[in-house]
Amino acid sequence: MDYAFLVAALLGGLALFIFGMSLMTDGLRQASGARLRTVLARAGRNPLLGIFMGTALGTLVHSSAATVMLVGFVNAGLLSLAETVPATLGACIGTTLSMQAISLKLGDYCFFAIALGFIISVLGRGERSRQIGRALLGFGLLFLGMNVMSEAIRPHRDTLQPFLAVVDGQSWHGTLIGLGIAALLTSIWQSSGATIGMCFALISAGVFTELHQVLPIVMGANIGTCATALLSSIGTNIEARRAAVSHLLFKLFAVALALALRPTIIMLSQASSGDLIRQTANMNTLVMVAAALAILPFWKVHAIVVRFLTPSRKKPPTPSYLKPDLLTTPERAIQATIDELRRAMDICRETYGLLAEVILLRTRPAALRRIKLNEEAVNEVKVHMKAYLSQVSYRHLSRRQLMLAQEISRCMSDIERIGDHLDKISDISVRRAKEPAALFDEDTLTSLFKLYAKTATILRLVSESLKHGQTRFQESARVLLAKRDAYARASEAAKGQLSDEVAEHSISPIAALFYREYLASFDRIVKHARAIALAQQKPDFRIKQRKLDDAADFEDARTVPKPVNPNDFLQRLHMEDYI
Repeated sequence: MDYAFLVAALLGGLALFIFGMSLMTDGLRQASGARLRTVLARAGRNPLLGIFMGTALGTLVHSSAATVMLVGFVNAGLLSLAETVPATLGACIGTTLSMQAISLKLGDYCFFAIALGFIISVLGRGERSRQIGRALLGFGLLFLGMNVMSEAIRPHRDTLQPFLAVVDGQSWHGTLIGLGIAALLTSIWQSSGATIGMCFALISAGVFTELHQVLPIVMGANIGTCATALLSSIGTNIEARRAAVSHLLFKLFAVALALALRPTIIMLSQASSGDLIRQTANMNTLVMVAAALAILPFWKVHAIVVRFLTPSRKKPPTPSYLKPDLLTTPERAIQATIDELRRAMDICRETYGLLAEVILLRTRPAALRRIKLNEEAVNEVKVHMKAYLSQVSYRHLSRRQLMLAQEISRCMSDIERIGDHLDKISDISVRRAKEPAALFDEDTLTSLFKLYAKTATILRLVSESLKHGQTRFQESARVLLAKRDAYARASEAAKGQLSDEVAEHSISPIAALFYREYLASFDRIVKHARAIALAQQKPDFRIKQRKLDDAADFEDARTVPKPVNPNDFLQRLHMEDYI
């Protein structure tokens, strides 16, 4: 029974620790808002800013969650592989900084943090203050979990020490065992912080007494945390999968560096503090900072190595058109947002193509995952589009540009809603596959796919109406609205036919319900396409080609100046009299 209570206390304390860490990081992430995400996406083009923002993100959400976010950015086309490298390095450093805070011996004050965090989260007036309260509550629960684990282990430390004696960083055999155990455990609960926190608890209980004992555990946790990003990259495009591999490659390099410089790392860590828990946290930070500084000057080479190790014939995703350097010329920036609308629309069309087999109940896991990832990608594009348009609005805009920016923002919201309804069609099909009575006969499928084809035409017209260089938005909108009217007539006819079939009992009630759900989703998709067409019909929805040409001429003149003959130039200015 003693060992049963020990196992229960360890698992319960670990659960408190992981839940507290999740609550803390989620609260901090929500309190920081979407701005951190948009800044991070832009920071990839500047390695120093990228590593700084990555460090901030890693401190808030830890490297595994930060890398998952970066994988999502790459999958959405908002970042390239090379641009994620500095942010990944920073995220790994940021994780060690958050563990520095956990290494402080604040366990005696955990109930103060829990009580205060709960009060703020419940009584806080603003959303940000409530999220900060949740973060403080999680911080307290985290230390409570560490206390529970330490107190449970302390009476059994003499029993546990012989079992954990095999983990010894002074021998390669003990090092490999420690690396393997820590990596496996971390990949299971997908949190390096939990593994290192348990290591802190073992140190506090007196089970680990030397720094060389904990070095393999800490390094193994850093390897195991890569499993989260690798799993999240399944089903994404090749560049997103490479971003996850880049994270793993850096962590392997950091661990190899720590093992190669083991005596120096241990000596510097021991000199930094007299407390073993603090030494462990400092060692983790020292290794990550040293590895990041070694990789940062060669961040583009690192990306090349990753591509070499993960060859693929598939093309990378179309990159985002939302370039920060275009903000200096509002007309070009607005044109970029229209191009980004089409890019988001093309992602929705890819999803729509996958839905044909899904509706036929060929629910392949790869296709279903791709649909979910595309929906997340469109959501990311919407967040960054809104932030980009906000920056455009700070410029000096004409009335037409201001109205056009507002219409583009609304169009982006409509495209995002189209993505949501496409995802809903996938969910409907998954539910229908579990209902044997919900199968459609051939006539019902034929009727449904006629509407599917009409909806596909409408989505294609939306995409074509947003193509680069488009000058006839109003004409494209008229064609789109005519197709919408044709769809509306076909939809009403399909609903009338369904009512007749239900009355004649020629279709099962459950199948009829699913059929109506499909029709409702198609109707909503077409409704949002109609809203985009109505926006394009407005007189202000146009791009002035003259302004784009003037901006291009200015850029050419600024970047490639013509050679000047000094004598001719001075003569034209009548300066010869003064020389």
